[in-house]
Amino acid sequence: MENDQKDRYLSNSLVRGLEILKLFNTRCQTLSLAEISNHLGVGRTTPYRILYTLQSMGYLRQNEQTKRYELTPKVMELGFAYLNSLQLPEIAQPYLEKLRDETGASVHLGVMDGCEVVYIERLPGKMTTTVNISVGTRLPAFATTLGKVILAYQSEEEKNKVLSPEYMEKVNEDPATIFKLKEELKTIRENGYSLSTGGYEAGINSVAAPIFNSKETPIASVNIAAPDSALKDEFLNQVCIPKVREIANEISAIANNRLSV
Repeated sequence: MENDQKDRYLSNSLVRGLEILKLFNTRCQTLSLAEISNHLGVGRTTPYRILYTLQSMGYLRQNEQTKRYELTPKVMELGFAYLNSLQLPEIAQPYLEKLRDETGASVHLGVMDGCEVVYIERLPGKMTTTVNISVGTRLPAFATTLGKVILAYQSEEEKNKVLSPEYMEKVNEDPATIFKLKEELKTIRENGYSLSTGGYEAGINSVAAPIFNSKETPIASVNIAAPDSALKDEFLNQVCIPKVREIANEISAIANNRLSV
């Protein structure tokens, strides 16, 4: 009843506008009015008015020849406004640099947002071949070491939201893998780290560890990633895993002293 009352204050136009912006990604860099209407499941009139507004505000532009819409760089202001409000990347920076220098691998910092992990910091590796991922990238949490190591410490209710058949189908993942993923999360929690050898991206090895607040709740995670030719078994087990866990613990300690989390 309380949620129903609060729903009265929702701005449907704003909701639709944000939904439209989220439709654009690396696979859908441009969209037509018809495609946007189909994605939203509405007629063309509703999105047309919103598209016109977003275009007027500078967040979208329309190709005069193809009539297809695409994002403009102005949308980055929304993401960077959030990133600039975060203190964690600044706090973690020297520790991430230390981790990058001692392993040579690319280093990433991530936080959970719903069912996804969001990359909020990235330091490219010092190797000839490096992992190509950018700040602001969003990926299914169950598909990355950054996401899995946070998910492993969350409540069963939160895990079930991420590992629901509905969400798995939405991201084109077989729901039959849910049981296997839940077992993997148990192992990750027992070990204190998440390890992937050629998982989400073929030929890439990755290790992640959680960053905790004072209540032992994970607020973020840190990982390293590099081609499997660089992170071989002995180096991975004897150097990388201990080093990632050490850095995660150091960031946790300093974050607890400087952040009210």
